[in-house]
Amino acid sequence: MKKKWIRRSILVLLCLAVLALASAGGVVLYRGYQMYRQALAAAPLEEKIAGVRAQPGYTSLSALPAIYPDAVVCVEDKRFYSHFGIDPISITRAVFTNLAAGSLQEGGSTITQQLAKNLYFSQEKRFERKAAEMFMAFALEKSCSKDEILELYINCIYYGSGYSGIYDASEGYFGKTPALLTDAECTLLAGLPNAPSAYSPDESPALALQRQKQVLTAMVKNKKLTQQKADALLAQSSSAIQ
Repeated sequence: MKKKWIRRSILVLLCLAVLALASAGGVVLYRGYQMYRQALAAAPLEEKIAGVRAQPGYTSLSALPAIYPDAVVCVEDKRFYSHFGIDPISITRAVFTNLAAGSLQEGGSTITQQLAKNLYFSQEKRFERKAAEMFMAFALEKSCSKDEILELYINCIYYGSGYSGIYDASEGYFGKTPALLTDAECTLLAGLPNAPSAYSPDESPALALQRQKQVLTAMVKNKKLTQQKADALLAQSSSAIQ
């Protein structure tokens, strides 16, 4: 009888915990949706997109070496061309990480979500902001093609050392326009936005190379490069920046 009572008590507690999480999640989603609506009311999506495209040095995907967008997708969001703005697999992993930590440690953000954050929201780690970012990602996917989203992303993301957008990063780090970047330079730059202050080759060449190695590993895993080519590109960067 005692064991049965204990089992029932545990089951009740588990049910209450699930209900509490569902309720809290509903509140977060509602607040996030309100934040999303307020952001759109203040500046329509078309206006934000036009603002990015009007920036000096805005660079189209067609003006970049093909290896660069491949590198970005492989290391940042390998399911970019198949998901609908959010990646359920990455989000599920992030949820378990955050629950274990008791705070927002990992976001599971796609390229679309990162673009939404850069266009509208702060870097503040709040669950409501993540929800708003998700709703904005859906709006972006509805309004733009995948290539348009990727193009906007690489033109507004921060690359460290004061450089925002691929044009400024290319000119600032290598003294050349993006079209003239080598494969080694492309794969180095592709890794910087993950932690631009830490990976900036101006600040820490060793960490920049370490991050480039992660980019190249992801490209080999996704069959965009052979291991021999990846090793050669890393060797070129190592000779150039150390």
